[in-house]
Amino acid sequence: MGEQRFAFPLPAEGLPTCWYNLAADLPFRPDPPLHPRTLQPLGPADLSALFPPSLIEQEVSGERFLDVPGEVLDVYRRWRPTPLFRAVRLERDLGTAARIYYKYEGVSPTGSHKPNTAVPQAYYNRRDGTRRLATETGAGQWGSALAFASSFFELECTVYMVRVSYEQKPYRRTLMRAHGAEVVASPSERTAAGRAVRAEHPECPGSLGIAISEAVEQAMTEGETCYALGSVLNHVLLHQTVIGLEAREQMRLAGERPDYIVGCFGGGSNFAGLAFPFLGLGDPKPTVVAAEPSACPSLTRGVYAYDYGDTAGLAPVVRMHTLGHRFVPPSIHAGGLRYHGAAPLVSAILDRGLIAARAVGQRDAFAAAARFTRCEGILPAPESAHAIKVALDLALEAGERGQAPCILFGLSGHGHFDLGAYETYLDGQLEDCEYSLRDGEHALAGLPAVPGG
Repeated sequence: MGEQRFAFPLPAEGLPTCWYNLAADLPFRPDPPLHPRTLQPLGPADLSALFPPSLIEQEVSGERFLDVPGEVLDVYRRWRPTPLFRAVRLERDLGTAARIYYKYEGVSPTGSHKPNTAVPQAYYNRRDGTRRLATETGAGQWGSALAFASSFFELECTVYMVRVSYEQKPYRRTLMRAHGAEVVASPSERTAAGRAVRAEHPECPGSLGIAISEAVEQAMTEGETCYALGSVLNHVLLHQTVIGLEAREQMRLAGERPDYIVGCFGGGSNFAGLAFPFLGLGDPKPTVVAAEPSACPSLTRGVYAYDYGDTAGLAPVVRMHTLGHRFVPPSIHAGGLRYHGAAPLVSAILDRGLIAARAVGQRDAFAAAARFTRCEGILPAPESAHAIKVALDLALEAGERGQAPCILFGLSGHGHFDLGAYETYLDGQLEDCEYSLRDGEHALAGLPAVPGG
């Protein structure tokens, strides 16, 4: 094979001009979201306290394809289409006959897939009259993306950053501030939700659920402010499908059809963005695997039930795979994967056996990432490292069966802001954090009492 790394970029005009809505092609109707107080089905009007009308329309849409506005395409063209690579050196290092490809989203201005939805969310908010956005972020990829998008559409932006990531990743918060955003460590004294957590647990490292509560509270109590979410909801997953739509065409140009698709999983945006177009538009369907951290295993060890999307119970109640909204995950470095729940659409197709999930330990993920870096020259984000680990396992397992599959995984971002975590790993000091069944049982005891849910 030589030393060449094969890349399959699309021409400039290969940028998708629509998003794909998997919900339109499902043979069942997902369960409706519920009002957090009444536990009755939410209508579009109930979401108006959080989101602008345009995004609410997308959230409940049954259309198969939705057009990408020209103003959004103009911003997308700064980095899209993103490249698809064949990992030839990695294949040789593994000694595998499998063909391994990865779709690289780290070429975006903020280094991850998150601007794919941040840009349209900022655009629609600005068009509908919003003046400022409030949001949460874990590792900082989403906060960075929304800060970037807000600056392009002249919106103010406040980001509640999970405290452990705020401390672990100082340069991520610097990037957000450089784009003009205000960054607040969560839990904070800024909101009633944050103060309540700090009063009970002064040293709480925070969680995405807590940070969501703070951002939602600001949006609900402050005029001309809307909430922006980086994962989980339907409109977010919809925007991310530019990844999979591009990848389908790039794989066609490569003369390949993936047997396996792997994406890292926290709330579901990167995973769904890559996988949904292949699941809904592909024939035959590939085997799709979500790679999540064993410290926060919502898909592999959570229950499929109605739960709040945030810790304080302010956000809509959705049916999802969940560890319980009270669950505070261990302080792993893959901060973007530290969410107690999962996207309702992803949860529904997992419950029906249309996809699979695997949990990965932190040290195993970093070992796979280090191997990938030495072979491919790209330092992955810790979140992406989980997908790499599962992709390598699938290749080796297939080899033991005498098979040579085509494997596609999502490299959702680079790890340039995570060098401290890599240094800890390379120094042999990185610890595995595992899910605590005792903590999990306590968190699941707080699930809302939804009749029949």
